[in-house]
Amino acid sequence: KLHSDLDKGVGTVKYTLSGDGAGTVFTIDETTGDIHAIRSLDREEKPFYTLRAQAVDVDTKKPLEPESEFIIKVQDINDNEPKFLDGPYVASVPEMSPVGAYVLQVKATDADDPTYGNSARVVYSILQGQPYFSIDPKTGVIRTALPNMDREVKEQYQVLIQAKDMGGQLGGLAGTTTVNITLTDVNDNPPRFPKSIFHLKVPESSHVGSAIGRIRAVDPDFGKNAEIEYNIVPGDGGNLFDITTDENTQEGVIKLKKPLDFETKKAYTFKVEASNLHLDHRFHSVGPFKDTATVKINVLDMDEPPVFSKPMYTMEVYEDTPVGTIIGAVTAQDLDAGSSSVRYFIDWKNDVDSYFTIDATEGTIATNELLDRESTAQYNFSIIASKVSNPLLTSKVDVIINVLDVNEFPPEISVPYETSVCENAKPGQVIQTVTAADKDLSPAGQRFSFRLSPEASNKPNFTVHDYRNNTAGIETRKNGYSRRQQELYFLPVVIEDSSYPVQSSTNTMTIRVCRCDSDGTILSCNVEAIFLPVGLSTGALIAILLCIVILLVIVVLYVALRRQKKKDTLMTSKEDIRDNVIHYDDEGGGEEDTQAFDIGALRNPKVIEDNKMRRDIKPDTLCFPRQRPPVEDNTDIRDFINQRLQENDVDPTAPPYDSLATYAYEGNGSVAESLSSIESLTTEADQDYDYLSDWGPRFKILADMFGEEESYNPDKVT
Repeated sequence: KLHSDLDKGVGTVKYTLSGDGAGTVFTIDETTGDIHAIRSLDREEKPFYTLRAQAVDVDTKKPLEPESEFIIKVQDINDNEPKFLDGPYVASVPEMSPVGAYVLQVKATDADDPTYGNSARVVYSILQGQPYFSIDPKTGVIRTALPNMDREVKEQYQVLIQAKDMGGQLGGLAGTTTVNITLTDVNDNPPRFPKSIFHLKVPESSHVGSAIGRIRAVDPDFGKNAEIEYNIVPGDGGNLFDITTDENTQEGVIKLKKPLDFETKKAYTFKVEASNLHLDHRFHSVGPFKDTATVKINVLDMDEPPVFSKPMYTMEVYEDTPVGTIIGAVTAQDLDAGSSSVRYFIDWKNDVDSYFTIDATEGTIATNELLDRESTAQYNFSIIASKVSNPLLTSKVDVIINVLDVNEFPPEISVPYETSVCENAKPGQVIQTVTAADKDLSPAGQRFSFRLSPEASNKPNFTVHDYRNNTAGIETRKNGYSRRQQELYFLPVVIEDSSYPVQSSTNTMTIRVCRCDSDGTILSCNVEAIFLPVGLSTGALIAILLCIVILLVIVVLYVALRRQKKKDTLMTSKEDIRDNVIHYDDEGGGEEDTQAFDIGALRNPKVIEDNKMRRDIKPDTLCFPRQRPPVEDNTDIRDFINQRLQENDVDPTAPPYDSLATYAYEGNGSVAESLSSIESLTTEADQDYDYLSDWGPRFKILADMFGEEESYNPDKVT
């Protein structure tokens, strides 16, 4: 209630209210100043409100007093129960833990005012979970209440926890939560076999390494505490069987280490021990954490293939042994109770297997072809044995046949030697050491002997010294050798082996005489080097050869220039009859046409036939003219030509080829007078000019001229 001293109770004062909750939570009577709460208050929502009040004149609306502030505090009552904000809880504790072992601490929160009364004082208690666990009423710590709680008996526990305010007094509010507690495993139980004897049946055909059975020991523990290791106790089955642990099922897997044979042994008995891998020392007093069981294995009889007496057969035979010779045998038998007969045959894989045959019943192996050790020294093939009662049951064995050597090849020098001897060699000097090789398979200790052939023993050039260790030395027998007298020596060496029968061969060694220095180092073995002066170096020899080449080039150039100059002189000579071509009334080839005129017309007809080609130029393809009628022999021309020919033959300055330089002289008193075909004794009617067309393009105009005259001859017109 608000009241102003200025309020006389006549209604002239008005009260107003402002601040937290004014108009919503609280309201004021404007006339009396009474303050009322218009809704429920919650301390946990808002513990206090700050308000402002003022008295105002009703008429003037002016404050009669300054504004005053006051606080309305909400008083707490126990209207909130304790709550477990983190619940429900999950906890664990090892099994077999002692009493009072810590498990978990829980906490409840009360929203009431802890400073006012006991509304917020909480007390904890267990409603469900006794007598296994207990809780501290003030701290909420949960502990074990019973000793030796066994996980294998009960693993999960659900505990109901209550928190009550007002100190647990009657009328207080309470809240609950659930705690799920799990007992964790410890290795407190040894493995145990569910039975003392395990019976297994195993076929004798089981493969080595295969699993033939499983046994299991039970361990109620969990995880790594339940891991079991199995071992075979040394005894009957220690060598034939092995046991391992299946990590997923913790079973003992028995495996076969060696083949089983029903005919040899039908049953096996041994013991298996199961033990934990991870032990807990706190429980050693319980007893040994292992158990033992007996395993009995019965071997089942199976129809098995034949068994060879050996895992592999090795035989020997001499080469060139006659075909059909027995060299050995293989044996296989059926070990089953029925004891069936066995048949043998070769496992054909390639053509090499055809060198041998086998008797299907007896198993004897014989040669089928002649053997050559030098071609193939060893044969490998397989023999298959099958049961007559069941041909599908087969077994295989490898056979190795070594071909023994027969001494049929003579020894020879192992490699061709390039042997040389110095010109200044001394007697007794070893110039080469030789070794021998034999294509035959040499037995241990075989020796080769070396000696000169009888025809070379009397020659005083070289000798052979046998070192008695399958090597020999070639030694000189005279003081010095001369390449000028003899460059090569051929030395026949006889080599014998020590096998039976003795084989020998004669090997000819070539020995070359070389020039050496004083230390015996070879300087030259070439044939050309014999005639070179001693002491010239390679550079000097190259310089000499280069000078010779330069001189030859100079000589060739000189001869070529002289020949060209001589040729030019001949071409430009005023005596050259070929210049007379310009006297013809037809058009010729010009001054450059120095080869167009055939000077054969000026020669003796007999000389024409003998000398048709020029020898001072490269001849072209010749077109021979038709045979012309012979003209009367002129002795003056023949004598002139012979005279000029003789002069050129004896002239030392003449070119190296024969050349008749000029033919300007026509002779005196010639019956034919002029050599020109125009003034020839023969008439035009008797002359045939068709051969001019065969002389080439340079005589084409002349051939056309004479051809036209012939074609338009009025005497021939009919």
